[in-house]
Amino acid sequence: MGHFEKGQHALLNEGEENEMEIFGYRTQGCRKSLCLAGSIFSFGILPLVFYWRPAWHVWAHCVPCSLQEADTVLLRTTDEFQIYSWKKVIWIYLSALNSAFGLTPDHPLMTDEEYIINRAIRKPDLKVRCIKVQKIRYVWNYLEGQFQKIGSLEDWLSSAKIHQKFGSGLTREEQEIRRLICGPNTIDVEVTPIWKLLIKEVLNPFYIFQLFSVCLWFSEDYKEYAFAIIIMSIISISLTVYDLREQSVKLHHLVESHNSITVSVCGRKAGVQELESRVLVPGDLLILTGNKVLMPCDAVLIEGSCVVDEGMLTGESIPVTKTPLPKMDGSVPWKTQSEADYKRHVLFCGTEVIQAKAACSGTVRAVVLQTGFNTAKGDLVRSILYPKPVNFQLYRDAIRFLLCLVGTATIGMIYTLCVYVLSGEPPEEVVRKALDVITIAVPPALPAALTTGIIYAQRRLKKRGIFCISPQRINVCGQLNLVCFDKTGTLTRDGLDLWGVVSCDRNGFQEVHSFASGQALPWGPLCAAMASCHSLILLDGTIQGDPLDLKMFEATTWEMAFSGDDFHIKGVPAHAMVVKPCRTASQVPVEGIAILHQFPFSSALQRMTVIVQEMGGDRLAFMKGAPERVASFCQPETVPTSFVSELQIYTTQGFRVIALAYKKLENDHHATTLTRETVESDLIFLGLLILENRLKEETKPVLEELISARIRTVMITGDNLQTAITVARKSGMVSESQKVILIEANETTGSSSASISWTLVEEKKHITYGNQDNYINIRDEVSDKGREGSYHFALTGKSFHVISQHFSSLLPKILINGTIFARMSPGQKSSLVLCQCRCKLILCFQALKMAHVGISLSEQEASVASPFTSKTPNIECVPHLIKEGRAALVTSFCMFKYMALYSMIQYVGVLLLYWETNSLSNYQFLFQDLAITTLIGVTMNLNGAYPKLVPFRPAGRLISPPLLLSVIFNILLSLAMHIAGFILVQRQPWYSVEIHSACTVQNESISELTMSPTAPEKMESNSTFTSFENTTIWFLGTINCITVALVFSKGKPFRQPTYTNYIFVLVLIIQLGVCLFILFADIPELYRRLDLLCTPVLWRASIVIMLSLNFIVSLVAEEAVIENRALWMMIKRCFGYQSKSQYRIWQRDLANDPSWPPLNQTSHSDMPECGRGVSYSNPVFESNEEQL
Repeated sequence: MGHFEKGQHALLNEGEENEMEIFGYRTQGCRKSLCLAGSIFSFGILPLVFYWRPAWHVWAHCVPCSLQEADTVLLRTTDEFQIYSWKKVIWIYLSALNSAFGLTPDHPLMTDEEYIINRAIRKPDLKVRCIKVQKIRYVWNYLEGQFQKIGSLEDWLSSAKIHQKFGSGLTREEQEIRRLICGPNTIDVEVTPIWKLLIKEVLNPFYIFQLFSVCLWFSEDYKEYAFAIIIMSIISISLTVYDLREQSVKLHHLVESHNSITVSVCGRKAGVQELESRVLVPGDLLILTGNKVLMPCDAVLIEGSCVVDEGMLTGESIPVTKTPLPKMDGSVPWKTQSEADYKRHVLFCGTEVIQAKAACSGTVRAVVLQTGFNTAKGDLVRSILYPKPVNFQLYRDAIRFLLCLVGTATIGMIYTLCVYVLSGEPPEEVVRKALDVITIAVPPALPAALTTGIIYAQRRLKKRGIFCISPQRINVCGQLNLVCFDKTGTLTRDGLDLWGVVSCDRNGFQEVHSFASGQALPWGPLCAAMASCHSLILLDGTIQGDPLDLKMFEATTWEMAFSGDDFHIKGVPAHAMVVKPCRTASQVPVEGIAILHQFPFSSALQRMTVIVQEMGGDRLAFMKGAPERVASFCQPETVPTSFVSELQIYTTQGFRVIALAYKKLENDHHATTLTRETVESDLIFLGLLILENRLKEETKPVLEELISARIRTVMITGDNLQTAITVARKSGMVSESQKVILIEANETTGSSSASISWTLVEEKKHITYGNQDNYINIRDEVSDKGREGSYHFALTGKSFHVISQHFSSLLPKILINGTIFARMSPGQKSSLVLCQCRCKLILCFQALKMAHVGISLSEQEASVASPFTSKTPNIECVPHLIKEGRAALVTSFCMFKYMALYSMIQYVGVLLLYWETNSLSNYQFLFQDLAITTLIGVTMNLNGAYPKLVPFRPAGRLISPPLLLSVIFNILLSLAMHIAGFILVQRQPWYSVEIHSACTVQNESISELTMSPTAPEKMESNSTFTSFENTTIWFLGTINCITVALVFSKGKPFRQPTYTNYIFVLVLIIQLGVCLFILFADIPELYRRLDLLCTPVLWRASIVIMLSLNFIVSLVAEEAVIENRALWMMIKRCFGYQSKSQYRIWQRDLANDPSWPPLNQTSHSDMPECGRGVSYSNPVFESNEEQL
């Protein structure tokens, strides 16, 4: 695969999350015939291998060729998993449209190659090559020579082009061509037939191995265990198929309604028609009426405005206002034509349009942007259908572990072949015994045993109101060492309480008007701004919208209504939103205020603006937003000189501060014709709105618990930096003894290059700091003693962007101690989380899909936005999730160790017996496999999570030294015990004498059943396995399986102590009791059934002594050495071991760097030393060493 023909290799979805490599292949007849013959002669094994390895299927059937000539394409993901799949290239024929519309290669629609859809049509035969990958259709672009996604409008289109080309709809011919090439506008999730799910599950390599094992056992007449495995497999498969079927049905019903919506579509010649949503194509013109409608596609609003509930996408059912895409000159792509987020013009599929407000033309119009699985909802559904595989070291180590067992089995097979061939056994017996070794060394029950720990953890999480759609991630939670929190609604309460308002005039800020006093705010521009500068809507007589807007409006005691038909003011549409003073209000000179136009709030812009008309008064513009942003749009003389210090007074107390401003507008302009730039200039500063955002009661104790467990906590917020610092201090994220270092980075301006400065934040001394973006008290000097303390870095989204661009070498060093990130836009949050992921395993309440583990606080049982959803609306779920993750991880390790030991104990015992051409009987195997191991495997995992988080994590790897040492030591211990028992029994004085003397109990029936191994001719047919070696090895192996389970069942510090797992302890007691009963009972019928011989009591006592010694040595070694963390840390120090992880290297480098952090310094991007050094190590947040 290293060398490709020209045009054979390309990238699909370049730069996107689902990026793939694509290779061209052409099917060859002779290769196909050879593969068919191979499939027949291999009895179906070859197709099975091709099913498991799709790349081999393509390489066997096809020859490489260019993508243009290919009839088959091989796809490979570009992530670390490199997953292969293959697709057939299919043709779409447009000849059917030829007769209906007279389409010919010379038709104007065919010759216009401006759009991808036209470039994909091959002339003169009018057909299109395409492939369908993960529900998305890709067509071959003949002009550019590549496969491109179809079903969306082109990103390069300018707003002017969208208005011009699609503003009056598509012709019927255009619609039909697009319909044929793009496919239907449906999100089809077919309910997978049970037979298909069954076949897919049965063809899993694990079940194929089980099938092989079962066939072998039937050939050896080992029917009981074979039936037991069949029953367990049937139950396991049935539960999996049932679960998958339920998910499939649930998802089908979830999206079914999307495919049958009736919409109004305007055609260029046909006019407005009522059509089914499935026939929509990109470029269609939708007409939205005032009724509620569920969006069947993504569409860009070009006329009128809409209020939309985006709860399906965001999880927050707060109405969002959408504005029309302005028609701007130039060829700039419409998504990047303004600094504001383009999403404010887009109506997303699956969201509900609550209100549609027409503009002057009387209609609300939107152009279809994307259809089917290309839409926002389609993308979410695809993420459920095709989830990203979890990359976790444990799963990679598990494969290596199984390969080691296979290697061990191979050695055993060679040994078996040698022993049995030399002893002259028949060939079929030799083959059977050799294959037996594989099923002994590689236990078929291993995968089932490993998943039980995760299932139990998932059940315990569900009881706590934490739901999971990706169970594999529970183990990942056990390795988390950093948690990123949002502030509002996560650390602090959802609702904001309006604390007061500070108005200002030419003399500066006035006294605070407290709403707690019950006095109404006096009439003035500030009162008008609070009454009208919001995005609230009136729905069924109820005011709905953002909680902040709601609190602000309620404080004015005004009312909201729609204007009537008799409402006639120039430029004001009928049925406009009007706010009026309540009847009890006095001294308000206006009847009301009509809201004419909104420029909605955007987190990127940090502000919103409205144009309003006072009834019988002036036309005004009001702005509300982040104080520093609003002040920058105001006339400087209107902003009080004490602005910075006044703002500081409130932000240092943790209040949320919003600024308000206004200006008068001319009445002769229509509101919708005014651009945002014109309105948002030369404003008059009105004052500050002070809102109280209290911490949730659970926040501080949870953060303290995480910090004491050395799990780093980070805050990422869109709020003011000083407010974020205050909340970080109040919540305990930054302790009183720790310092906060403010990092400010500025873009290149004129002659000066980009700069970065480091300043220590002082909490008590109030010093004005005149930077417009951050208003924080700065400490002028820092004593040398201050350096010895621990530091946290605080920075804004602007600084983060500049550092990413110009100081990228410093970024990882800053992230190690970066705790407070404020004024972060959604894009910056995603970038930050992605950077953090490279350093640590993180859990996140922001950019949920970017983190290793995402958790959303929602009332719903599951959210497609994150693997975990907590019904409890606070961060108490975080420690629970980490504790359960750690418990599940330790449980997985316990089960790995136990299953390895169980298989090795049986393996050693059987190989020793093979030396005498003997083996364990079927009932002996059955007792060990079913009565001992299966019960232990089911109950060993029941331990709950330990209630306290300890300041270190469990090992994240199976091949860590303590774990490997534990397994190897116990294997050697069991081997030594088995060999000792095997040799000692042969040296007993009663071993070669007549059978009557082998037992102390003089029982004729026992004497008849027990016979000397030196006289095989006397043995009965059922006694081929009966020997003193067999009896000794079986008792040693069986009871050893029980003692090993007790030794390996871990309790503290990650799981509840073993004695709390009552079922497991009871099972062990019963199993041990039964084994000792069999050993000492002398029941002839029982001995005959189990193919055991009666031995003297002294020898039985010797067996118990050997097992006791084995148990004591194993337990002491496990507790004193394997689980002794202090010992391993000392060994690491003695040998000078240092972690190889990049994160640890940065920490070590900076621990020895006296110049870090560079306080009271400013560096420029053109200075060679600005990126020197690495990062400062914060001892409070130092997580445990690279796992032992």
